Amino acid sequence: MLRQKIAAAVMLSSLLAAPNYAIFAQTGSTNNGGGTAAAPAKSVYRAPDDVLAKIKEEGTKNSKVMDTLSYLTDVIGPRLTNSPQMKRANEWTRDTMAKWGMQNAHLEPFGPFGRGWSLKSFSAQVAEPQAFPVIAYPKAWSPGTNGAVTAEVVYLDAKDDAALEKYKGQLRGKIVLVSDARPLEAAFKGLGGRYTDEDLAKLAAPQPAQPARTGAPNPEQLQRFMQQRLFSLKRLNLLVQEGAAVMIDNSSRGDGGTIFVSGAAVAQEIPADPQAAMQRRGGISPQQKEAEGKMIPQITMASEHYNRLVRMIKHGEKPKMTVELAVQYQDQDLMGYNTIAEIPGTDPKLKDEIVMLGGHMDSWHSGTGATDNAAGVAVAMEAARIIQTLGLKPRRTIRVALWSGEEQGLLGSRAYVKEHFGEMQSAAGQGAPGALTKKPKYENLSAYFNLDNGTGKIRGVYMQGNASVRPIFETWLAPFKEMGAATLTMSNTGGTDHLAFDAIGLPGFQFIQDEIEYDTRTHHSNQDVYDRIQADDMKQAATIMAAFVYQTAMMDEKMPRKTLPAPTASAAR
Repeated sequence: MLRQKIAAAVMLSSLLAAPNYAIFAQTGSTNNGGGTAAAPAKSVYRAPDDVLAKIKEEGTKNSKVMDTLSYLTDVIGPRLTNSPQMKRANEWTRDTMAKWGMQNAHLEPFGPFGRGWSLKSFSAQVAEPQAFPVIAYPKAWSPGTNGAVTAEVVYLDAKDDAALEKYKGQLRGKIVLVSDARPLEAAFKGLGGRYTDEDLAKLAAPQPAQPARTGAPNPEQLQRFMQQRLFSLKRLNLLVQEGAAVMIDNSSRGDGGTIFVSGAAVAQEIPADPQAAMQRRGGISPQQKEAEGKMIPQITMASEHYNRLVRMIKHGEKPKMTVELAVQYQDQDLMGYNTIAEIPGTDPKLKDEIVMLGGHMDSWHSGTGATDNAAGVAVAMEAARIIQTLGLKPRRTIRVALWSGEEQGLLGSRAYVKEHFGEMQSAAGQGAPGALTKKPKYENLSAYFNLDNGTGKIRGVYMQGNASVRPIFETWLAPFKEMGAATLTMSNTGGTDHLAFDAIGLPGFQFIQDEIEYDTRTHHSNQDVYDRIQADDMKQAATIMAAFVYQTAMMDEKMPRKTLPAPTASAAR
């Protein structure tokens, strides 16, 4: 999942980098208080009690969700987009759903995305003045070191251009620390948690109306972010130009050996007007082949070890490290793939309509992508398995979609939505609504249900500003109140694949989940592994998702839709 609770600078980055329709979805252009919506359905369909009882029994007593999750994480492992492991996961999930009796199981390409990347071997330790291993991990798409490198460790302590200038001529062949030391505190309150009744009540409470975002972000925030981004780029360019051997940064959060690792950075040409250029999306991404010559090996280190090195250097020591990193790029197939499979509809009048469910299968690489997001994938597959195993006959077609490229910007789901349903054309201003171009299948989709908030049980649903779904979801949650799921909020929630649907006016929903250790321990970290998964929560989530999807497929009418904002004049032309 693209991080939901993000710092202002990162939020600005996503605003500047994303297409307008993604901005509309994430910033809540609809009214969060009352909701702008079409008329609700005439009556609320509810599955018979015996059907819901069977779904509960199959989902709790005969569950396969943890078997699925273990294979994805323990056997296949991390699934970086376009890596061999991601391709294996695509094929395994396709074949598994076909074995369960689902139809039209296939891989659907999007892209081109770019090259894949695999870690072949890695070791890092301090060699002098005393030897000790460090907890660290390479960044995705980083180049290798071409054998073991033993070199002095330099702390690049620069905050402006003048300070950066002093390091010229001093970095060739050095292992360079580029982050500040990060103060750590004891975790007196623990790392895990669930929503309390008070938390859920606040989430469900009416919220003030939020006007549509128009124009650019706050000018002061934007200026500050641009300055930081420009300086980081200058610093990286210096390291590449000087011929530094390895760049190391401090884990941005986590402690106790937990490190949070993502992708490598690429040196970029600084244009004459850098601020204007940085407001436009562009530059070379690390998965492009031409980026390889514009990077140096890059790793992230646990804060306890990173902080110690910084302190040693400040005491006048000149520590040396030995780093060996071997990687492999994959250039044979530059396309990304989503896995798709279906349970065909049975109603002659409704079988061409679609109910979708899913989550993203790609992950970062330092853990095994368990809570982010093999959990959502396994739950979606299990929900479909429950319906298939019970021999239920949905009126509409139920379609599972397991996305790739989510971590690089919702690429798989956005491409799928554009190909099958439509897209929002560019608007005049940043964040202003554009004009919607619909594909013929636009009217066929009833709803999409997503799971991508970790291992926690489902506590309810984010309604994404769509007031008309409230009576439907209240009815469907009622049988699961004893399982802890009863909360509905008008809030939008960001950072995952339902946004691609919501952005063009299609009902796309993310379930509310207990956070457990998501932000504190597992999200994008080396601790995102099977052992952090809560099995009972996964069974509960799959059971509820199965019930929601089945009932959506059985309704007389499609899920009600909210009204999109009117397009700007320039977009409408």
